[in-house]
Amino acid sequence: HSPRAQTPPPPLPRGGLLPSRPGPCAPLSLGMASHMAQISPACLPARPGPRLAVARTPSPHPRSVAAGAGVRFAGSGSSTPAGVLSNADLERLVDTNDEWIVSRTGIRRRHILAQGESLADHALLAAQRALAAAGVPAADVDLVLLATSSPDDGFGTACAVQARLGAGNAAAFDLTAACSGFVMGVVTAAQFLRTGAYRNVLVIGADALSRYIDWRDRGTCILFGDGAGAVLLQAGGEGERDNLLGHDLRSDGNGQRHLHSRFLGAGDKALNDDTASSHPAFANIAMNGSEVFKFAVRAVPKTVEAALGVAQLEVKDLDWLVLHQANQRILTAAADRLGVPADRVISNLAEYGNTSAASIPLALDEAVRAGTIKQGDVVAIAGFGAGLSWAAAILRWG
Repeated sequence: HSPRAQTPPPPLPRGGLLPSRPGPCAPLSLGMASHMAQISPACLPARPGPRLAVARTPSPHPRSVAAGAGVRFAGSGSSTPAGVLSNADLERLVDTNDEWIVSRTGIRRRHILAQGESLADHALLAAQRALAAAGVPAADVDLVLLATSSPDDGFGTACAVQARLGAGNAAAFDLTAACSGFVMGVVTAAQFLRTGAYRNVLVIGADALSRYIDWRDRGTCILFGDGAGAVLLQAGGEGERDNLLGHDLRSDGNGQRHLHSRFLGAGDKALNDDTASSHPAFANIAMNGSEVFKFAVRAVPKTVEAALGVAQLEVKDLDWLVLHQANQRILTAAADRLGVPADRVISNLAEYGNTSAASIPLALDEAVRAGTIKQGDVVAIAGFGAGLSWAAAILRWG
């Protein structure tokens, strides 16, 4: 590693994040509580023994490219469950009605996972459709990045999607940033492409928050649906322009109390006979709606303006605004503050409700397939939600 460590770092990407070059003993973040999970395998003595055989599909292209490559948005895809829960259906569950829901949220229907249906099912379909749109085989994918807060498995779902996709050459991991997850995933993917590490990175946003809803709580059950969306990002060729023009990522953990789904369990599980063999669980989503609304209306315009500043663009340069589909009143208020006309705001909220990390790629894919968003269009995407976290990116589609 020493010759590589002496090379100068790559130039600062346009998005503003300096790619890191960890040394061989940098800690690995494996999502485990044990301190042993923070020890890099490179720091441990070699141990002889059989190696796990991993099937890989031959890929016609080298995994790495020259550092300094730009980013292309090569294709998109999406998938939602066939099962639909309408406002009329909710009238039978809680004290509400269609007019009340639509006037406060803009939502008319939401798609919900059926019995036996998994998040991975729809993440897979969205990924397959994105690859088909880009004309890229699964064997050429170098990284699968799944933004989700509701995985099928406590250890993550990205690897399951990678296996079912047939992307045998790809690494895969989950990213948890709630409704900002897809935007943060796109920015993360760009760093792998710009540093020359990878050529093709598949970013999936997928959530099934219906699993964490109290369906007798009128304040939350009217809002959420399930779904998945995906975009394939590619390293641009020599001389090609970089189509990720700027970004802005933000977090404020002080606001976590306003929107959360907390772990239910005791810290002394091993020593408590009553809970020693119990199954862990998370609470249903709890949300202070008025505080989240005020946060979103205040934060979204600022983060979009900050990302535009990095891109050296102005609001008038935007062709489309694709916000996290949380509430139509938030979309309208944020667009008004930015000065973006209503006919330039993409919204599919009425059909799907709030699908968390899936909402932006789902709306983006539908707009691309409808011919609304075209090659070369400048698009602002912005997510906001639990954490609290919020993020924006300015991209040129294609």
